Amino acid sequence: MKKVFIDQLHRSVEIAFPPKQIISLVPSQTELLFDLGLDKDVIGITKFCVHPEKWFREKKRVGGTKTVDIDVVRSLAPDLIIANKEENDHLQIEMLSGKFPVWISDVRTLKDAIAMISTVGDMTGRSSQAEKIAEQINSEFSNLQKPYERTCAYLIWNDPMMTVNNDTFINDMLKRCGCKNVFGDNVNSRYPEITTEDLISASPEILLLASEPFPFSQKHIDHFQMILPRTTIRLADGEMFSWYGSRLKYAAQYFRSFVMA
Repeated sequence: MKKVFIDQLHRSVEIAFPPKQIISLVPSQTELLFDLGLDKDVIGITKFCVHPEKWFREKKRVGGTKTVDIDVVRSLAPDLIIANKEENDHLQIEMLSGKFPVWISDVRTLKDAIAMISTVGDMTGRSSQAEKIAEQINSEFSNLQKPYERTCAYLIWNDPMMTVNNDTFINDMLKRCGCKNVFGDNVNSRYPEITTEDLISASPEILLLASEPFPFSQKHIDHFQMILPRTTIRLADGEMFSWYGSRLKYAAQYFRSFVMA
């Protein structure tokens, strides 16, 4: 049986329902597929799909999120590929879309994430499981009481320093923590490069150094503390701020204990 689903780029994607040979090209969505109980149906993941560890060890890897091995994908003959507008390479996804059904997410807010979870559940015949995950996430975030607003900068990369603007999922998470992104109004890029002078001028009350994609560590805290002596600087779990799949079940509690403490 064939069914048509609309992805988050408003494309119509026709798939054999329910799909039995799924490839995920997005780490956070790979974890979602696991939590939906699709162990037998997922046949390929990327080298960055580290959760769950069992799948990371056992599932066929099809390259990186932006360096997909097209020949490996062809050999697996998927009946559904799940991708993301931002995390995957446009030309590679376009090439794959000419041969296989490719459903593309575009997640910039919690609302987008919930919609993605719901549709992936519908698309894989796991609607009830997806509904439970979405309900848990909504419940956790609805109970997240924001403290007084504090100015914040969130770094995703070092040398060059890179941050996030308002049009990102990370920014939506920061807002839910009561953080005002000091670089949020940058219109030149969703992930703008900044200088040390920019950081000093912005003078955020909190500086968050993400664990991914750049692995910030204590030595970076020490470095930035010299530059911003009055700023509270913390290492942040990048997965909690940027993974928009079922890991969101744990994000609100993390924000309570980490950012809001």
